[in-house]
Amino acid sequence: MDDFSPSDLKTILHSKRANIFYLEYCRVMQKDGRVLYLTEAKNENQYFNIPIANTTVLMLGNGTSITQAAMRMLAQAGVLVGFCGGGGTPLYMACEVEWLTPQSEYRPTEYLHGWMKFWFDDDKRLAAAKMMQQQRIHFLQQVWTKNSDLKTEGFNANDPQIKSALDTFHQRTAAATKPSDLLLTEAQLTKVLYKYAANNTNIKDFSRQHQPEKDSSDKANDFLNHGNYLAYGLAASCLWVLGIPHGFALMHGKTRRGALVFDVADLIKDAIVLPWAFVCAKENATEQEFRQQVLQVFTNHKALDFMFDTVKTVALQHYLAEEIEAEQL
Repeated sequence: MDDFSPSDLKTILHSKRANIFYLEYCRVMQKDGRVLYLTEAKNENQYFNIPIANTTVLMLGNGTSITQAAMRMLAQAGVLVGFCGGGGTPLYMACEVEWLTPQSEYRPTEYLHGWMKFWFDDDKRLAAAKMMQQQRIHFLQQVWTKNSDLKTEGFNANDPQIKSALDTFHQRTAAATKPSDLLLTEAQLTKVLYKYAANNTNIKDFSRQHQPEKDSSDKANDFLNHGNYLAYGLAASCLWVLGIPHGFALMHGKTRRGALVFDVADLIKDAIVLPWAFVCAKENATEQEFRQQVLQVFTNHKALDFMFDTVKTVALQHYLAEEIEAEQL
């Protein structure tokens, strides 16, 4: 344990880290300078290593516990830890994920300063929300164009139905005068995408349910909820690293304290989580198979990099311009 320092454990940038772990029915502990999780097998206990220096998020589901020593090492490595219901989504009478963030005082401040430059101005905050929404669609078009597996499943960004929906989205987003207009436009687009995905995968009578029954047989909804929580983990990690509090939301802020996590997660949900939830449901995949598929696509299309780049651009759009102007004066 004495051989490591916090700086040693942060050699991999968060935007380049590869792993999100969801664990259940195990105990997470520190042993010989490593973070391990222990499972109880029939005849013996088994230990598995967690590569914390290459991990962004650790999600702890049903039947899990964690030691103080393990939390200390995870904090040193800058890993976000969250407790959640089974399968990464809330259960009835259980709470949503509460992210436990390392209390580092050495994160950058310019992104928070930049965010505050515009956040208290209604017009600038709305403009920033529009930027995020446009980037969300740009990422969808990029992923659906490049991903050959999605093309094989019939997901085509150039499909007339999708192009029409996106054109309408761009027009309504540009014309929006308040955040509720953007939320309505987002909901209308997502409804079209659900219908398109359901038709492509021959899933009939699909209806979106954010909290299906515990033993639900509706895999598309289960996978959507699970994938969304993986996206929330990436978003929370991005915001923590950049030092921007989750309460300074652009669109969802009037209803949820951690709403900026939802805003940032929206950047990748439609592009990756939505189509793969339906494809994996069609293939009757297990929860683990779906999770592995989505996490691999996150990595292939550099979803976390995209989140960082977008949030940094939005945060610094006014801040850098004013700094340059001040220097010139």
